[in-house]
Amino acid sequence: MTRAATPTTAYGTAGRGARARRRALLRWSPIVPATVLLLLFLAGPIGYCVYIAFTDLQLTGQESASFVGVDNFRRAFGDPAFLNAVVLTLVFTLISSILGQNTLGLALAALMRRASKAVRTVTGAVVITAWVLPEIVAGFLLYTFFERRGTLNAILEWLHLPSQNWLFTLPILAVSFANVWRGTAFSMLIYSAALSEIPREVTESAEVDGAGGRQRLWHITLPMIRRSIGTNLMLNTLQTLSVFGLIWAMTRGGPGSRSQTLPVFMYDQAFLKSLIGYGTAVALLLLVVGALFSVVYLRLLREEV
Repeated sequence: MTRAATPTTAYGTAGRGARARRRALLRWSPIVPATVLLLLFLAGPIGYCVYIAFTDLQLTGQESASFVGVDNFRRAFGDPAFLNAVVLTLVFTLISSILGQNTLGLALAALMRRASKAVRTVTGAVVITAWVLPEIVAGFLLYTFFERRGTLNAILEWLHLPSQNWLFTLPILAVSFANVWRGTAFSMLIYSAALSEIPREVTESAEVDGAGGRQRLWHITLPMIRRSIGTNLMLNTLQTLSVFGLIWAMTRGGPGSRSQTLPVFMYDQAFLKSLIGYGTAVALLLLVVGALFSVVYLRLLREEV
């Protein structure tokens, strides 16, 4: 038979429960200010932007905004300019981030491991200087490089090679190269740290077994740094999707719309054409594109564990 709890026992149990709740409150209290700030300055604006995306809000010529449902999103998918911006965004991301920054950063990190200290210092300083420059400054520098009377054409003319107006004939490639030049340092630093973690005994054993440089790269180096590759690709892709100042300083999305990626198209619709509701809907679609890339990368990383 069980004995009924006495009042003293019940009081002790209730007291322990109250103390446990107080301890839980004390543990969570330090993050309360941060949570309030996040809700106020992050979740609040995001929620307001989501609301605006479902309205016809304009900067000028409108007394009040009205709710239009998914009309802005339907309009986007039926807008050839939006679809062109999506394609150019994917091309820009593929060339400048996935192929450019990622590959060049790995190559520089691998070469600098074998280079002398002087070469590592000079190369690191040059690459990192491009990275720490403000985006708008880097855009103006690359504009002077690709402009019709710029540095690149001067070099080509000195070599007796044909020159051209690169910002007019190949604008998306020009801004892609500019983003590679500016952002490669991040990949180089990530891969330098990853390569330094590979035990020398492993590569030395492979050399003794007769493995060439390409075999060591494919069967040893890349598998051992695959998580760093995935992390770098995800961060670089998200950063590249949001590039605006670099493209705006170099081409403003032109000529026409031949370098108008989604951030530039969003700015054009929201602030130049005063269509805040439509521009915000495009911004949310850009957020979805970034989320899809993140899900793919995270899934690949999880499968590699």
